[in-house]
Amino acid sequence: MPATAPDTTVAPTGAPDAPRSPREPIVRFDKVRKSFGTLTVLDDLDFEVGFNEKIAIIGPSGSGKTTILRVLMTLVEPESGVVWVDGRPLWHKQVNGKLVRADQRHLHEVRKDIGMVFQHFNLFPHMSVMRNITEAPIHVLGKSKAQAREEASALLAKVGLDDKADQFPSQLSGGQKQRVAIARALAMQPKVMLFDEVTSALDPELVGEVLSILRDLARETDMAMLIVTHEMGFARDVADRVVFFDRGQVAEQGDPVKIFSEPENPRTQSFLKAVLEH
Repeated sequence: MPATAPDTTVAPTGAPDAPRSPREPIVRFDKVRKSFGTLTVLDDLDFEVGFNEKIAIIGPSGSGKTTILRVLMTLVEPESGVVWVDGRPLWHKQVNGKLVRADQRHLHEVRKDIGMVFQHFNLFPHMSVMRNITEAPIHVLGKSKAQAREEASALLAKVGLDDKADQFPSQLSGGQKQRVAIARALAMQPKVMLFDEVTSALDPELVGEVLSILRDLARETDMAMLIVTHEMGFARDVADRVVFFDRGQVAEQGDPVKIFSEPENPRTQSFLKAVLEH
């Protein structure tokens, strides 16, 4: 079912050319709903991400964590509600002060502000590491090959893989593949970075190298970061805010120390007790 556009006039701060309040979030979910069959995975979700905010999303399987990221990447279309990215509607566009369903051109334009790193890397196996990173900046952002390669080289150095530029994904370890995937997402210079359980497919001894890169990113960049993770210690270390999702809604959120030491919601308490004692 296509996303339903509310028949309301867009607030001035949402207009394309209006000055945006510095307090307006970079991402906002407004009553967003998504179901798969009889399973509701986002239940009239209200959720915001501030500029430069690093958010760790935790919760049980099926709680809607990954669906949030997939909605932002326009991989999953919500049935109702509005998603805003940097003051612009994502799944809708503004026509005469109203929100109507967006076309592919609009989706593509707004989505350029968002980067995502997936669980299983999603690298192009027939392309070298360098080409994996430069392909989108050249063909989507219109950068020259020289500029794209120069920036890709700097990103590879940042993730500790400057000697792997000419290798192919099949020649890399899982941890190296995931670091290439992070560099590839960064090459698009997004305003928001999404990380979906990026260590879940890795052997245990490789998890640390990827988490180290994410820690550096959280500390050094001004991007907003949404991190779905089962690594509770990592979430506590890097997040400005931890959000516990359950049954398609925000069940509890707050400062990491508070969430992990004194959760108030019984469902948060039960979840953390199970994962921390595992």
